[in-house]
Amino acid sequence: MSIRRVKSKWAKTNIMLKSEYLRQYMPTTKLFGRATLQSMLSEYGMVYFKPINGTFGKGVTRIERTTQPELGYRYQLEKTILFFPTFEQLYEKLVKQKKDRQYIVQQGIHLLRHMKRRFDIRVMVQKNPKNDWEATGIIGRLAHPAKIVTNYHSGGTPMSIERLMSDHTTSSELAAFKNRLRKLSITIAKNLEAAYPNIKEIGVDIAIDAKLHPWILEVNTLPDPFIFQKLPDQSVFHKVYRYAVAYGRFKKRSSRP
Repeated sequence: MSIRRVKSKWAKTNIMLKSEYLRQYMPTTKLFGRATLQSMLSEYGMVYFKPINGTFGKGVTRIERTTQPELGYRYQLEKTILFFPTFEQLYEKLVKQKKDRQYIVQQGIHLLRHMKRRFDIRVMVQKNPKNDWEATGIIGRLAHPAKIVTNYHSGGTPMSIERLMSDHTTSSELAAFKNRLRKLSITIAKNLEAAYPNIKEIGVDIAIDAKLHPWILEVNTLPDPFIFQKLPDQSVFHKVYRYAVAYGRFKKRSSRP
């Protein structure tokens, strides 16, 4: 039996929203539309425009209301930055960008920074040999200085959470925080498994705001295990890979091309 994958961000969001526990960690997320975009920009000031089935951060766009009326709205896709004086001009741009694909609008979270660069956290959760969910790896992803996404494939830099959080927490605070992330991520896995049996692994992307509150940005059912090779502690990757072999993702040990 093959490992279950779920592409739709919208479908996964709706499953998680059924959990009262998970809802407190979820930014407001809605299907894209004129009224939705306008109301969310009015409420949050900054949102992300994301394709429902996108991967590697492709197509993710950051939109902000500026404080200067002549500039109106700031738009950024990869390294491209544009300004739209009116909402209608912005909306027309996004409609052309989406074409016939479905997009969501997600409440923008102002990420913590390290060396003036934004970062988020990836938590790997896998079925262990006892068939229980286990959080096997936690790693930070430091965004490219000129980009809005943190993905490794988009120029982000994998880095230990200890290094990234060193300016924001003490070592004891970080230990407790990591346990909180593990609990959160395992709960996500259990909720998704109830709806989609035979999921064996997930990668949870988590934003941390200035109050150290975690926010679930996205859940990937085909997470990249090789990012954990970038950690100084290679035992993390070895466990991640060993579990992936055990549930059938890989047949044998191989090096990344």
